Amino acid sequence: MKIAIVKLSALGDIVHAMVVLQFIKKFNNKILVDWVVEESFKDLLEFHPDIHKLYTVKLKNAKKKKSFYLLYKELKRTQQFGPYDLVIDMQGLIKSALIARFIPSKITLGFEKSSTRESLASVFYNKVFKISYNKNVIERNFELIKYALDLPFNPEDLLSKLPFLHSDQRYINASLSDIKKNIILIPGASFASKQYPVENFAEVIHLLDANYFIVWGNDEEKLLADKIKHLAPHVNICEKLSIESLISLVYQIDLIIGPDTGPTHIGWALNIPSITIFGPTPGYRNTLVTAKNKIIESESDVNPNRINKNDYSISGINAIKVVEIAKSLL
Repeated sequence: MKIAIVKLSALGDIVHAMVVLQFIKKFNNKILVDWVVEESFKDLLEFHPDIHKLYTVKLKNAKKKKSFYLLYKELKRTQQFGPYDLVIDMQGLIKSALIARFIPSKITLGFEKSSTRESLASVFYNKVFKISYNKNVIERNFELIKYALDLPFNPEDLLSKLPFLHSDQRYINASLSDIKKNIILIPGASFASKQYPVENFAEVIHLLDANYFIVWGNDEEKLLADKIKHLAPHVNICEKLSIESLISLVYQIDLIIGPDTGPTHIGWALNIPSITIFGPTPGYRNTLVTAKNKIIESESDVNPNRINKNDYSISGINAIKVVEIAKSLL
């Protein structure tokens, strides 16, 4: 059997989807699994042993240039993928549904219209799966694949998952400590109200003696890192890391602390202790709590269907609470 999974972006969403690969292979190692992803995230999947072929698309480029021609060109190119017995759209957006439909396949499966944010996507499938949109995203992915392949597993099996991110390099940082616990802090997020304030991060650093690293992905996040270092000069600011280098670094640390964003979720994927701090996004939905992976949520009443980007309730989460959980994990 040959299948293709369409999950284009973003980093955290892809991480939450990749966990299904080990269950597919555990069920039937002969199933060939290809994956379609946005070009900028290919490094996240490129070295995964359970992926047969990795295909990339450049929809972001078409969107950036507002070019229907580039969009059509990318869609036509996907007709060269396959053919497949089954194509599964794990994203549930119109753009991913279009790609899934263009790929030659006997069956194109995706979420039913009430089960996804962009309900129009469902018209491009010839088979649909219904599950509440409010349900945990990792369990949604799991249940979709379970339905698609009739897998003999349950969501509880996710708690005993194996680490599933891979890199072909070992990132070396001379500041890693053999004496103190090594902790990564993630200051950035996709929008400002998801970010844990730099002052709160600085208080965590002062309250908990450890060897701290700050990772960043763009100029705005680098400014946040610099502000934290100004308040806590002994922290280590990493150079801009590739996805592969970030995976390698996370493997070597003792704890990762950050908001609801991709780099924080890498800790969960690698079975590394993590604390995910939630403000305007729903903690119960956007990660999976385990013995090693904990969450702290603000007191905000969050609607997963309509994220309030003006909700800065994350700033009210006391650093002392973060430190208490950190101590229990360390």
